[in-house]
Amino acid sequence: MSHMLEGMLETALYAVDLDKAEAFYEGILGLSRISRSGNRHVFFRCGSGVLLIFNPEETIKPPSPTSLQVPPHGTKGAGHACFRVSSDNLDAIAVKLKAAGVAIESEVTWPQGGRSIYFRDPAGNSLECAEARIWGIE
Repeated sequence: MSHMLEGMLETALYAVDLDKAEAFYEGILGLSRISRSGNRHVFFRCGSGVLLIFNPEETIKPPSPTSLQVPPHGTKGAGHACFRVSSDNLDAIAVKLKAAGVAIESEVTWPQGGRSIYFRDPAGNSLECAEARIWGIE
């Protein structure tokens, strides 16, 4: 049955301050904004998928009868997402993050091959940029 799943389409993270989130993901990481809905969410294109940033204070509210019937959702505390990055771009993004004042929390060279860097977004979410080969993916 797992072969029916083709990959991840969306990844969701949560941030109360969407202005800071938008400035970080678009301005620093360079993602293209797809849309923003007030103080509820901001969506970005990320490779062949989509990164969703939701305000948990808004998404926990039940949908109105006239809105799309997306069930309430949200989380408390910092989440995690990992961006797939080539070896060459991993070094470049580390330089870009440092230049923007974003601290690199950890740099890992994995025993099975590949590297990762870890850092935080303004909401405290743990973000990782990694070569796909850390999971044996080419």
